[in-house]
Amino acid sequence: MADAQKKTTSRRELARNPRFEQVSPEVGELDEAAVDESMRDDPDETMAMLADLTAATDPKLRELARRLAGRLFLELSRRGPARPRGVGKLVEQRYRPDAGDLDVDASMDALVDAGGDPRRVDPERLRVRGWVQPGTALCLLVDRSGSMGGKPLATSAVAAAAVAWRSPADYSVLAFGKDVVVAKSQDVVKSGEQVVSDVLSLRGFGTTDLAGALQVARDQLGRSRAGRKVAILLSDCRATVEGDPVEAARGIDELVVVAPEGDSDEAAAFARRAGARLTTVRGPSSVVEALREVLG
Repeated sequence: MADAQKKTTSRRELARNPRFEQVSPEVGELDEAAVDESMRDDPDETMAMLADLTAATDPKLRELARRLAGRLFLELSRRGPARPRGVGKLVEQRYRPDAGDLDVDASMDALVDAGGDPRRVDPERLRVRGWVQPGTALCLLVDRSGSMGGKPLATSAVAAAAVAWRSPADYSVLAFGKDVVVAKSQDVVKSGEQVVSDVLSLRGFGTTDLAGALQVARDQLGRSRAGRKVAILLSDCRATVEGDPVEAARGIDELVVVAPEGDSDEAAAFARRAGARLTTVRGPSSVVEALREVLG
């Protein structure tokens, strides 16, 4: 991914976290048992620490942390129902006994050729009218304009894992500040593990082009043929670049705003103006449930 890791963090800086010595007692080591124990005590702080460790100066520790964080975040994302169902549509389909009612008009030739004998009807030529559930396309927008480490970074990575799990065949992940970085394009195959790893490589910088990010999200979702298209905006919605984010939001079928708990006033105001749904998260451990509630 373009614009990947820029800055590393020394062991001395990492040691400011009181849990660090427990999970990394020596250079190049990461004690998974200690991480598991820490996850039971305080999952949000532990995931925040792992996110910071993915920027460690020590390359071995950095790689171990990235692998472990990716695995934990993906496991967390798989709790509960996997995919939103979308809105059903009544369409013509090939015949199956349980697919719906026979479409007599579309099946007339097969019925006539059978001469009134049901045994002679070719089922391959029959059509039914039945309800189908269309796919759902998701586009996650991660705001990287401010502080992008610890809890904000872990929250973004868990959100990316959750989106990859809910809609594995049709999703995109964007990171935006002054510019928009496409971590995963809508129509490009990429493993969830790699997407999470790429998000973990992000560090905050720059201004906030909210309108530009929403325009890119609209373009990404436009590549999908899904019946339902949803953009998920993970941001406090403080735009600092000229543009009209409300107008940009109107080009998106559905918009969900996910704001940090305790700092959501501007996000709530933007959601009202844009006709978006709003939810808040207190940290990475609450992202999956929050998305489940707003996506259905």
